[in-house]
Amino acid sequence: MRRMQDRYLTPLDRLLAGANNALKTIAAPAGRPARANPAADITELELSDEQKSHAAGLMRINHAGEVAAQGLYQGHAAVARDAATEEQMQRAANEEFDHLAWCEERLAELDAGPSRLSPVWYAGAFAIGAASGVLGDRWSLGFIAETEKQVCAHLDSHLENLPEDDVKSRAIVEKMRAEEQEHGESAIEAGAVPLPDPIQRLMQLTAKVMTRTAYRL
Repeated sequence: MRRMQDRYLTPLDRLLAGANNALKTIAAPAGRPARANPAADITELELSDEQKSHAAGLMRINHAGEVAAQGLYQGHAAVARDAATEEQMQRAANEEFDHLAWCEERLAELDAGPSRLSPVWYAGAFAIGAASGVLGDRWSLGFIAETEKQVCAHLDSHLENLPEDDVKSRAIVEKMRAEEQEHGESAIEAGAVPLPDPIQRLMQLTAKVMTRTAYRL
């Protein structure tokens, strides 16, 4: 059993908590985020149908990435051996859930919805997180650090490719990008193991498949 916030969690507690997170993540709407949407007070500029469609595709990719992030963090947390590492994973997952909700809100504003393959993104990421976590917390942290590094590069490309007048999507992505970098830096500071090059390349290939699919589905 593991202590968290002055109570002990049994394996059943952890299983139920994980199932609840999965349902919240893949069953839109995700619910109200804990923090205000960074684009809430920004005035919407007029976008053409083509611009809206492209912005929606990019934000759908970002939403799919946040679904995967929830699975990854929850998978790591489920097998974390150190309470401090588990707490760090849960804290990051909570911030990532806000990202998920913000992307979902923006998709609705763009008259679009999230990827229909959300259950696949979550399940695959959870399995990767749990499998890497079995090797030890430092390897879990290594996967987090490398994932966040790749996510930051991916968000940078979205900031370059979003329609210039889509100031609302841009505000959300900029906030997400800043926090993803913080999560990666925190993982490194906590003792993340650098991943071998073949694993990094495999992660990049997997991300390409997800992004190309989620843009349309």
